[in-house]
Amino acid sequence: MLYYFLESLIYKVIPKGKKDVTGEIVLITGAGSGIGRLMAIKFASLGAIVVLWDINEEGNMETCRLAKQKGDEKVFAYKCDCSNRQEVYKVADQVKEEVGDVTLLINNAGVVTGKLFLNTSDDMLERSFHVNALAHIWTYKAFLPAMLKANHGHLVCIASIAGLLGVSGLSDYCSSKYAAVGFAESLFFELRLVLKSNIKTTIICSSFIKTGMFDGHTPNSGCPSTVPTVEPEYAVRELVDAILQEKV
Repeated sequence: MLYYFLESLIYKVIPKGKKDVTGEIVLITGAGSGIGRLMAIKFASLGAIVVLWDINEEGNMETCRLAKQKGDEKVFAYKCDCSNRQEVYKVADQVKEEVGDVTLLINNAGVVTGKLFLNTSDDMLERSFHVNALAHIWTYKAFLPAMLKANHGHLVCIASIAGLLGVSGLSDYCSSKYAAVGFAESLFFELRLVLKSNIKTTIICSSFIKTGMFDGHTPNSGCPSTVPTVEPEYAVRELVDAILQEKV
């Protein structure tokens, strides 16, 4: 803990340089809208080969069109329900065959119910865990082996402040994001200490982002100042910088 505290302090004073992602194969889940779309456009503009996954085929194709305007046409869109393990593995195999081995995986897909716990159906509770947490496990299983073989890669968990702080009316969302954070932290230590690999990991725990995801529901932690909402452009700028600087 002391080591990582001092490391963070040093990098606060002397920022890390940003890595070059030209030619890297970047896969973004939940790319059909919101910050997923903005990240896709940003990485395409940086010269990366961008792979888009979303269950919303129409939205995903629009993201593909916008990203191609910023990049060099190396953008690939796939319809994928990340909550379905078999579909994740199937589409992952398709990506490996048609594009190549993913070197930067960004688990961004997420869902929220926004209801009180007893008003949230069992189906929606399960879906929150399938999309917000279990999907991370399936995608890591699909793409991590190739990263380990090449000893090169980067795993990004787009979690939330809701993965660190309980919020009224978001019991399904918070618990699934807590699971995602715990899983990502465990993988960080496993990769660093046990496997001694060069695979980088980044966990993003942003405040609530104004993407429409929380429309009609005001997150309440009991202290509103602890959960301010932020603009999507600001959030994406910060999280892309964190990825490029390989912040944990």
